[in-house]
Amino acid sequence: MEKLIRFTASDLSKITNHRSGEVKFGEKMVIIPKDQDIVTFLKKCDQQFVLLGIPEDIGIRANYGRPGAATAWESAIKSIANIQHNRFCKGSQIVVLGELDVAEEMELVQNLDFNSTEDRKKLSELVVRIDKEVSHVIANIVKAGKIPIVIGGGHNNAYGNIKGTALGKGKPVNAINLDAHSDFRILEGRHSGNGFSYAFEEGFLKKYFIFGLHHSYTSKSVLDRLKTLKERVLYNTYDSMKIKCTKDFNIEMQFALDFIKNDYYGIEIDLDSIPNIPCSAMTLSGFSVEEVRQFIYFFGKHQNASYIHICEGAPSLDNDKNNHLVGKLIGYLVTDFIKAKTEINIV
Repeated sequence: MEKLIRFTASDLSKITNHRSGEVKFGEKMVIIPKDQDIVTFLKKCDQQFVLLGIPEDIGIRANYGRPGAATAWESAIKSIANIQHNRFCKGSQIVVLGELDVAEEMELVQNLDFNSTEDRKKLSELVVRIDKEVSHVIANIVKAGKIPIVIGGGHNNAYGNIKGTALGKGKPVNAINLDAHSDFRILEGRHSGNGFSYAFEEGFLKKYFIFGLHHSYTSKSVLDRLKTLKERVLYNTYDSMKIKCTKDFNIEMQFALDFIKNDYYGIEIDLDSIPNIPCSAMTLSGFSVEEVRQFIYFFGKHQNASYIHICEGAPSLDNDKNNHLVGKLIGYLVTDFIKAKTEINIV
């Protein structure tokens, strides 16, 4: 895992705001010492969760999106480090692995134009490079018996999460994706809009449920394709639950869980499903923060929930006075998942 920048005790200390009479996550989260092998350490440690950052937005750029998601990891880890360590959730349950080193790839995309066919090809090639690193790291975490908590980055990294988990488990896995978009576009070169379709075609993704599609942002061609895959790919829409009110949010969650729960599955959270969250495809209409937190808790508490990926948040697209809020939101979502996994392990 040479493309991994390990988080150090010094890194953690710098971002933790120490206060008398309080204990923060940053004082309790575990760091892997430089002189120890990562995989060996993970296999032996008691911690269940491994925190990984992917500070890139190359897949978003390749999908005609606004860059900015590369800044989410830095914002998120600062917020997570300053969560209170208490009886409700403990920082000592987490190993902070660090972040993927994507500096070279991010440098290479600065002058690329996604409107250029040739440049878009280069963007896709860089996404493939990142795919390989993500799947390798995730596979090693999963093989060690741990649960990855992945902070993106773009939704292109769903591919690496799914492939890595499948390799780690030795079998294809399922996924539930809370998203305004299907990310099941055609295989036209890798980008943030086709991570699931590539994982599906290559045999790493067995069953896929898309939760909360927006009518206005799903193409006819995608809807037609989904119609032919009902045995393995299902979806519901935000509009049916929250506008037409013909479907119930809680009943739909149970329906989706019944579809995926018999195999290991990943939980994918695209922050563009929440209104007013700065991201590449920001929306004004979507699920509330509370509903997304309920969603994570509901799907996280099942024994087959094998990872969570929170992506597309872009603090750099927020105004300067509030650019910490995306990280704070991610902190809530991370602790909701940890609580779900530790309070109840079997549904």
